[in-house]
Amino acid sequence: MKYIPIIIAFLCATAVVAQNDTSDKKDRHAKIKALKVAHLTEQLNLTAEEAQKFWPIYNEYEEKMHDLRRSERKEVIGKIKNDLETMSDEEANKLIKKGIELRSKEVSTYRMLIENLKGIIPPKKILLLRKAEEDFKRKLLERYKNKKGKK
Repeated sequence: MKYIPIIIAFLCATAVVAQNDTSDKKDRHAKIKALKVAHLTEQLNLTAEEAQKFWPIYNEYEEKMHDLRRSERKEVIGKIKNDLETMSDEEANKLIKKGIELRSKEVSTYRMLIENLKGIIPPKKILLLRKAEEDFKRKLLERYKNKKGKK
């Protein structure tokens, strides 16, 4: 009986820590998104009118791509990591097809973004968007590596 308060305290502490981990992850994701928005806005030099039309389209694209990448991690990469040794050739072929299907959806989603942006921003800014996204990824990875190297 005297251990019950200790067990309850332990469970509460575990719940708080787990909640903080989730909160930290969401905060980190929001911070990265804000940095990306600032970077793209600066690089594309969008007018107020362009920005008003651009961001809803781009945010929808980002959400779809995020969902596709999450599906790929869960449905393909996760199975490769966990089940590769015991996987039959038939299961492996299904997984290959699933990976190709998801990549194809990514390309279609990108194609849709480009089509939706035509007429909203000039073609050069559409090309610049691709470059700005790659630059942002590179900067983010450098920042991550530098942060890891300091620990």
